[in-house]
Amino acid sequence: MHPVILEVTERIRTRSLPTRERYLQRIDAAHHAHHANREVLGCSNLAHAMAAESKDEKHKLAGTVTPHIGIVTAYNDMLSAHQPYATYPPLIKRALMDVGATAQVAGGVPAMCDGVTQSQPGMELSLFSRDTIAMATGIALSHNVFDGALYLGICDKIVPGLLIGALTFGHLPAVFVPAGPMPSGISNAEKALVRQEYAQGKVGKDALLRTEAASYHSSGTCTFYGTANSNQMLMEVMGLHIPGSAFVNTNTPLRDALTSAAAQRVAALTQLGETYLPVGRMIDERSFVNAVIGLMATGGSTNHTLHLIAMAKAAGIVLTWDDFDALSAVTPLLCKMYPNGQADVNHFRDAGGMGLVIRELLDAGLLHEEVQTVMGTGLRRYTERPVLEEGALAFHPAPEASLNPDVVSTVEEPFSHEGGLALLEGNLGRSVIKISALKPELMHIEGEARVFDSQEALLSAFKAGELERDFIAVVRFQGPGANGMPELHGLMPPLGVLQDKGYKVAIVTDGRMSGASGKVPSAIHMTPEASHGGLLAKVRDGDRMVLDVHEKRLELLVDAAELAAREPATPSLLHNRHGMGRELFALMRQNVGSAEEGATIFDAVGEERA
Repeated sequence: MHPVILEVTERIRTRSLPTRERYLQRIDAAHHAHHANREVLGCSNLAHAMAAESKDEKHKLAGTVTPHIGIVTAYNDMLSAHQPYATYPPLIKRALMDVGATAQVAGGVPAMCDGVTQSQPGMELSLFSRDTIAMATGIALSHNVFDGALYLGICDKIVPGLLIGALTFGHLPAVFVPAGPMPSGISNAEKALVRQEYAQGKVGKDALLRTEAASYHSSGTCTFYGTANSNQMLMEVMGLHIPGSAFVNTNTPLRDALTSAAAQRVAALTQLGETYLPVGRMIDERSFVNAVIGLMATGGSTNHTLHLIAMAKAAGIVLTWDDFDALSAVTPLLCKMYPNGQADVNHFRDAGGMGLVIRELLDAGLLHEEVQTVMGTGLRRYTERPVLEEGALAFHPAPEASLNPDVVSTVEEPFSHEGGLALLEGNLGRSVIKISALKPELMHIEGEARVFDSQEALLSAFKAGELERDFIAVVRFQGPGANGMPELHGLMPPLGVLQDKGYKVAIVTDGRMSGASGKVPSAIHMTPEASHGGLLAKVRDGDRMVLDVHEKRLELLVDAAELAAREPATPSLLHNRHGMGRELFALMRQNVGSAEEGATIFDAVGEERA
């Protein structure tokens, strides 16, 4: 294996020893050996649990020799990606009945759509929904009647929240079950163009809505390579899916066959199945290194510089931005999907998909191969693609070479010799930047700051024609402790317009950008955030700043003595405290950790922060 990957892995393992040991002790204590989990229940407890089941299911549940699987679902019919989950529980139950097992929907978890809440007040609940989902998962599994669990979720905060919950119940085997992308709609280039035309007032709302509806047009996951599809990539490279299932289209016979296979596989992993493999022991530091490398190699979402840290903490593993940076430096960029290309995930799948990418990385010594997966030991199984042969699920090797070299490249001839993300440091603190979609001339930006304390203020300045020049936008008081760290993706169309006019523009913020962002240089997740003592609160209009990707530098070019004498800005954040449910999340805003710590309320072993 590549020596840097081995070095980073060992560094993570060593720093995580105390918390990882404590975590493993806890999941071992939760494991009841040699019998079904429900055997610890009293008769009244069990009677309540099986009251609504059929006679045959009651008979199985009353015994202790057949696995019982909990289904944790993020179904709702507002998210196009999650609407197909309506039919999954009956399909899963039939598949389990075929192997003598049973299942119940253990509980539902909230699932909000960032596409609906983007640039709306509700977006301030988005990041906090992740930890809420983790807690809802805990409630679902607290009944303690299950021998394993299936997790039905796809989109942005939902899969990370489900995995945090699954790892907290790490004594149970776990398989994640995707629903697949929608068919391709209009091109991403056309969609982006109409968005920019709307921002300039060249087209009206009717034209914009027609374009958006032609892009997001059916059930299934949105097809651009944002956080939702980055989630699916991660579940694949971490071995939590049935191989090749991430990007099979929804509502197809192959999709149903993969769902049935996932159900039967988790039954086999229970202590009443073929080989007991609890998810807390299956996933280790090598799994998370593989996840980061997969993220870099595919140009995935910046949101995972938060989520992977929070997910790792749930397993007692301490992952840092320095690990991301070191791994990115040795990981080639193998994929071109929107926003760092025009292809979507359907084109990616058809070019060879995850099987091809994983094989490229394994053969180059860039992934840990001998990890545990839901298929057993070894990631090599994930170089296969699923097919139906006479109605039965089968697996074939991924293509020997990319079927579309413009979408999937090779380790020998990558799109870039470094991964899709970088760490920036300087007197402002630390931040991350997505570089996979940046043109070479945008790797260095130096200019005057234009400071905004809200995204609405920047949009107003744009509409007033005040931004027709080179500048670096500072959008502050957008961190997790200030207003929940909303995505600021709504700023990309106006900034893109300015960029297309020839102006050199960039953004520096303690907020987030969408997983589909990347065209405009964006130093995001700035830590410390402005509302928690960050120097960002002292930046003024006209201050010179430099953002340099090659030097990994983000610097405010103001004399240190002058900065020390400045009073930080203290805008009122009261309007971020009320309305659209924000009142309910006050405890999270007060107790959340920094972006670099995963912006979570949990510590490294899943406990609430003091």
